[in-house]
This record gives sequence, C-alpha cells and structure tokens, in this order.
Amino acid sequence: MDDTPAQLRTAGVDLSGLMTVLSQHLYSTPLVALRELVQNAHDSLVRRRVENPAEPGVPRITVSGDIAARTIRITDTGSGLTEAEIHQYLATVGTGYTRSLRQNKDSADELIGMFGLGFLSAFVLAERVTVTTTSFQQPDRGWRYQSSNGEQYSLHAVPAGEVGTVVELELRAEYARLAGEAYLADVLGRYCALLRAPIHIGNAATPLNLEAPPWRDEDTSVTEHPVQARKRNLRFASRFERDFEPICTLPIRSEDDAPLRGMLWVQDGGTYGNNDNRNLSVFVRGMLLDDDARDLLPSWAGFVGGVVESNQLMPTASREDLQRNDAYRAAQQAISEALITGLADIARSQPETWRRIIKRHNEALLGAALCDSRLFELLANEVRVPTSQGDLRVAALRSDGAIHVGLSTGGFEDMLFRMLGVPVARGDRYAVLPFLRQWAQRHGGRLVEIGTEQGNRHMFTEQDLAPADLQWLTTALADGEKVVPARFAPAELPLMVVPDREAELKRLLESDEADKRISLTALRLVRGFTAGIDGSAVARLYINLDNPAIQALLEVARDNPAQATSAAQLLKAVKQLLEGRNDNEGPGAGLNGALKVIGHSALLLLQTSQH
Repeated sequence: MDDTPAQLRTAGVDLSGLMTVLSQHLYSTPLVALRELVQNAHDSLVRRRVENPAEPGVPRITVSGDIAARTIRITDTGSGLTEAEIHQYLATVGTGYTRSLRQNKDSADELIGMFGLGFLSAFVLAERVTVTTTSFQQPDRGWRYQSSNGEQYSLHAVPAGEVGTVVELELRAEYARLAGEAYLADVLGRYCALLRAPIHIGNAATPLNLEAPPWRDEDTSVTEHPVQARKRNLRFASRFERDFEPICTLPIRSEDDAPLRGMLWVQDGGTYGNNDNRNLSVFVRGMLLDDDARDLLPSWAGFVGGVVESNQLMPTASREDLQRNDAYRAAQQAISEALITGLADIARSQPETWRRIIKRHNEALLGAALCDSRLFELLANEVRVPTSQGDLRVAALRSDGAIHVGLSTGGFEDMLFRMLGVPVARGDRYAVLPFLRQWAQRHGGRLVEIGTEQGNRHMFTEQDLAPADLQWLTTALADGEKVVPARFAPAELPLMVVPDREAELKRLLESDEADKRISLTALRLVRGFTAGIDGSAVARLYINLDNPAIQALLEVARDNPAQATSAAQLLKAVKQLLEGRNDNEGPGAGLNGALKVIGHSALLLLQTSQH
C-alpha cells in the first residue's frame, strides 16, 4: 500500500484558452462585450448609492468612441476601485464585488453581474485595456490598470480624478467600426433600453434611455387619458418591433409568484396558421438578455411580439439565453395569461381594433382557439371559416342543424353542395376541422364530415341491389372505387365519388416512409389500429338510385347490355371529368380520355338524330 501523502495543488487558468471560449463559443457576438462593460458601470453606480448614501453622486454612464483612434471609452460616476479591489476583483477571473454586494437585500434586485467574467470580455475586442479609477473610499488616490491579454497587467498610481471609473478599449483592427458613435447608440439603445441609470453617447445631452417603459407606473405621476396611453404604448412597442406595425398593446401584470412586467403587442402583418413571427425581448435587471426569446410566448401566438423584464429569470453564463427553470416556466404561464386576458379586454373595450385583429389573423386565431377554452369562447363566433361559399362565421354554416365539412376540395363535393345550396367548410385547411368539431361539441349541432363513415351515412342512404346489377355497375362505371348503391339529394346528380380517408390513413401509416418517420413502438400501435381498416378501395362511388338516368340505365342493361354500356361510358367520362384526374397513362386515359368519350358520345347522338 502506497502511504505517500496526497498533494494539494491549485489548478491553473489558461487565459488564452479562456479567451477563445469567450470570443468563439460563449458569446454569439463580440458586441456583447460592450453590454458587459456598461453592465459593470451600472453595478458600480448601485454600489456607490448603497455603500455611500451620504454622497451617492449623480449617476451617469457615458460611452464615447473614436473610429480614427480605434478607441471606445466607458465612463461611470460609480464607486470606483481601490488598489486592493483591483487585484481582488478586476484582475481575478470569476470574482466580482457584485456577488458580495448582492447580499444586501436593498440592492440585490438591481445588480446585474453574476459570474465575474464581464470585464474579461473586453479583451475579445481590444488589443489593450486601460482602466483609470478613483474610489469613493479613497477619493484622493487614483489608479491606472493596463493589460493586453488579461493575464499580465500593470498597475500604478495616478492623480485622483472624479470618483468613478473610465474603461478605455484600444480596439483590434477588425472591430474598429464599433467605435462609431452612431453605431454605439444603436447597439446600446437595444441592450440598455430599460436601465434606470442614464446612458449618454459622447457629448449627447439626452440619454439614449430617457423614455422609461410604460409599465413603470411609479415613475409617472401624471394620469394619462386612455387614448394618450395607447399611443405611448404603441410608440414604445415600435422601438422593438422591427418587422411589423403594432396594432395594439397588452399589459403583463404578473402575480407575486411570477414577478414579470412588460407588454405584448399584436402585429399588423397578415399571417397564416403556419407563420411564426413571434419575437420577445427579455431584460433582466434592466439589461437586454435575449432579443429572440420566442419560446416564452405560446406556440400559437405567431402574430405576437413583446418586451418583458424580470429579476427572477436566470441567465446562462453567456447572459444571452435563459435557464429553463421554475422561474422560466412561471414566466411562460404569466405571459400566456396576459395574452389571453389582454385579447379579451381588447374585444370588449376596443371593438374596431378587435375587428382589425380578426381580419389580419383569422387563420392563426382558428388554431389559437383550440389551445385554451377561454380563447375558444372569445373567438367562436368571431373568426371565419373558409367554405365553398367564401369565408363565413360558423353560425352561417348550419343547415337543418348540421354543419358540413369536406375533407378535400373540387370535383363532386363542390358540385353536390352547389346543387344543394349548402356551404361546405374546407376541412383540408389549417385548423378548420378540429375547430368545427369543438364548436359543435360546445354549441350543439351535428358535424357532417364527408369522407368519413359517419358523414357518408348522413349524406347517403345505402340501398340493396341485385348482385348482377351491382356487378354491371362496377364494371361499367368504376375505376377502382367501391360501388355503393344509395339514395341521396339532389336527384339530378347521378353519381358521386367520395375518397376513403381511412384507407388513405392506412396506406400512409403502412408505407415504407412511415418506418423512417415514426418510432417502432408507435408504428406497432398505429398498425394495430389500421389492421382493422379495409383499405382495398381508394374511394367510394355512390350510385344515385333516385336519378332517372341511373334508373333507365339499369333497365336497359338487363335487356340490352351493349346499348347500356355505351350510355354508361358517357357517365363514366363525366365522373372522370369532375374528379379532375389526369393519370398520364396514355392518350385515352384521365381527362383527355374523358373528353374524347364525351365528344364521341355527342357525335353518336347527332348521327342518330339525323337518321
């Protein structure tokens, strides 16, 4: 047994490797370094106010740039640093005074820094970093720190200046453009829009974050007229919504268990059910953390944007994303509730705006209604459903207590409902079928789904027919469909082809492609279900025994099959024409063949009449 005592050693830090992580992996863009440095300046302001309340100074952050000199300066009137603090916090990776200061409950919710990496990010942009600082604890002493890599640094005393800190970046050549003050204003105008401390660009007298967000009611003593408040909210939303004009804004007022504030808005751009234009900017303690946090919005809200701020959401190490923890899920719930209650309030208090929302996002709202019972009740009688007679509200679809929905378009279905004068909903369009199913369940009425067994029973009354007659009809009229003798309205329609949706499902799930897309366990379950489906026929061909032409055809067929076959060819051609198929099986197939038969039959009729 080896009794050699264990050695206790300190792990080293390879800063060159860490810089690679920061520049290439941790941060999505080097611009984040600017945010980190402004954030440090902000925390320094908080520290001075908390620890030196007698002389807190006038809070101010100034960012200036010089493209020719390739320099950026971030100046703050915060607490400054002593010599010991420079060694302990500024020059030590993973430490920072903010962490200990956060123990003060009065300041914990204002502080942003967490990991002690913020200052190190400066070396992603800069060839050299210079920090000149005077601490409020030693206002008569100044210090200057310089480093080119964050690993070795020099520190020497300088004459004391105004309490606070100046961080100067001598930019690498590839980042020289960042020093343009217009560019700095644009970048920091996004990152720092909600910081309470004023941020000035260069010599600008007006801070870029002058306008406080509308939800900070405690900052506004003037009670606004509702119309003025709506205009102010829309103006604020327009600063963040870059692709669309906001139609209206919806406040977020979360409960104590999900401290979240902000606003949502409905975009003006028209959407379809599968469009996803969600965008959400998340600010944590006043600093932009993520400007594409769309997953905090409900998946059905593809027409919604928003801005929120929270002190409970936890950032990842890069502070460009959020940890998916309990606070994140609580925020999702709070945002969803705010959206639903906000839409209900708009419908009640702003009817013109509500009509505009319905017009712009009708299809998307059909799908949204399926996600929450309150949304469904709000939208059930408002949204329109695409039908054979245009877009209609569901109430206009009811005929004798039934709502008809087709699962395909064109051909016989269109002809049937045109002849009956009944609108048929387009069940193949986004969310239409499940919306109508839920509508019928909640509001009563019978939903007739053409192409399903239940729907077909409602539309077609099946009849018995002599086996010989059935066989003749199958031979004369069918193209692989299952022939079903029936009686149905209108009597003027001799036959109708209805695709078998269950057979289509069976073929889809039992195809080789399904093996690639569906897990083995799920595939076994669904194939157990489809095993009971008769998928031998692609469709059903309903023969209308109430139609005079069909009645005459059957009578002739019993005595003169050859003569009946000629007439049946004309009906079959009409069937193929209405189906709209073109099977490309040669000159006599599909539409071309149907048109040829119809023309030939017309010619025979003309020749017969001449004799």
